[in-house]
Amino acid sequence: MSLVTYRRPSAIGLSKVRSASRGSSRRFVLYSALVSFFLISLDGSAINVSLPAISKGIGGGMSGLQWVIDGYTLTFAAFMLSAGVFSDRLGAKRVYALGLAGFSIASAVCCMAPNLEALVAARMAQGLAAALMLPTSLALIRQAYDDQAERARAIAVWTAVGGVAIALGPVIGGAVTSAAGWRVIFLLNVPIGALGLALLSRIAPSPRRPAPVDIPSQLTFLLALVSVTEAVITMGHAGFTSPVPQLLLLSALAFGVFFVLQARRAQPMVPLRILRTRSVLVTIASGFAINAVFYGMVFALGLYFQQVNGYSPVLAGAVFLPMCAVDPVGNMVVMKLEARFGARFPLVVGQILMAVGAGLMLMIDGSTPAWATALLLLPLGFGAGLAVPPLTSTLLGGVPSELAATSAAVLNTCRQVGSCFAIALLGGLVSAPAGFLRGLHTGILAGVAVLAATAAITFLFLRRMPAPDAQPVSTVSAKADGAAQAVATQPVTAQAQTRKLGQDDLGLAS
Repeated sequence: MSLVTYRRPSAIGLSKVRSASRGSSRRFVLYSALVSFFLISLDGSAINVSLPAISKGIGGGMSGLQWVIDGYTLTFAAFMLSAGVFSDRLGAKRVYALGLAGFSIASAVCCMAPNLEALVAARMAQGLAAALMLPTSLALIRQAYDDQAERARAIAVWTAVGGVAIALGPVIGGAVTSAAGWRVIFLLNVPIGALGLALLSRIAPSPRRPAPVDIPSQLTFLLALVSVTEAVITMGHAGFTSPVPQLLLLSALAFGVFFVLQARRAQPMVPLRILRTRSVLVTIASGFAINAVFYGMVFALGLYFQQVNGYSPVLAGAVFLPMCAVDPVGNMVVMKLEARFGARFPLVVGQILMAVGAGLMLMIDGSTPAWATALLLLPLGFGAGLAVPPLTSTLLGGVPSELAATSAAVLNTCRQVGSCFAIALLGGLVSAPAGFLRGLHTGILAGVAVLAATAAITFLFLRRMPAPDAQPVSTVSAKADGAAQAVATQPVTAQAQTRKLGQDDLGLAS
């Protein structure tokens, strides 16, 4: 008969078990966060090339197609400022699960949408879900990775996966649209979302903190954005006729009420004193212009390739692939440029390259080969890769630590608003009686002028940020440090910054 003896585990053994458990938990956190970013990035970049197919399938003119994109982007932008509050009140894991499930359900509704109105409503629900997902995904990473170096590596992986999704999005969207129809693009989100929820079930609950919910400010901000966007879309098709003046007046009143509320709140969504900071104003202007030109070009060119040049959805998506692929290259190059010259230099150069890339599109016509167009778009993608990461590092270098989260949220909200306005304006220009190509050229010239202006403003009014002595301000480490600092000093809006920083790492989040 054998005798079994009990041996108390040693402290070293317990330490190894706990370390292994923490490592496993961290991996599940990272994998789940990767799923959400991949989902949002792929969905945002794949839909553009499917717009002509959507129009043929369920009808709707140019204004309807604009709302398919802007409906998503508007709700995404509008709820950025307060998403961190809900994360604090309910816990990052719970809000992340809500966003992931909501995005999957809204995607299924998009797939089954019987008409354009239903599709736009479902897209707006997707935008709201994305606003919940992105900040909490990075908040979960921040909670799981205490070590700064490990956290930076995790965010680097998170960023790289989003970059891959954005680069592949137009190609996958075009291939799926050609092979199975545009509805399948949305259907693909459902199993991916289910995978993310399954991974999330292996993660421990997140802490909860009391945080005030400012519903009046949130609603007035949303009303202001929706009104002005609808005004721009309507003006592009019908000119400055009713209801454009009424919509603009409503938007101005809503913005006015919003800023009055911010001035009177003890914990405002947008502390007005940050708008008196030069670095904040410069980065907001540059971020608006960068997103407006990039996403405006993707929207207009995606339609141009198919409706004017007669490209298939697959070929139209493939033309964008080199442009999206060089964006991460710019992200890597900017690390060295910031280390040597500071953030102002790559921010200025990046905007100039984007202006050059957009200007080169004035050369294309119906006879331009697809491969030549793809090459001409390279400066636009590379310039975006250079310009976007310094936005956040410049912003964080010019505001107090307690305002880092809110400032980053304001920056990226303005970036998304830039995307909305550009799509609203370009949609009207390309559908004007003068013709698609004339409207496209007018929009391009406007974009080049705006980028030239913001590049000049950046150079003249942004002081030269000193290059770091110990290590470069990379597109990952600068944002990871800022996120950690914000989580420690400003719990109410920490998740808002965490998401914004991660989004700036990529530079092309929808």
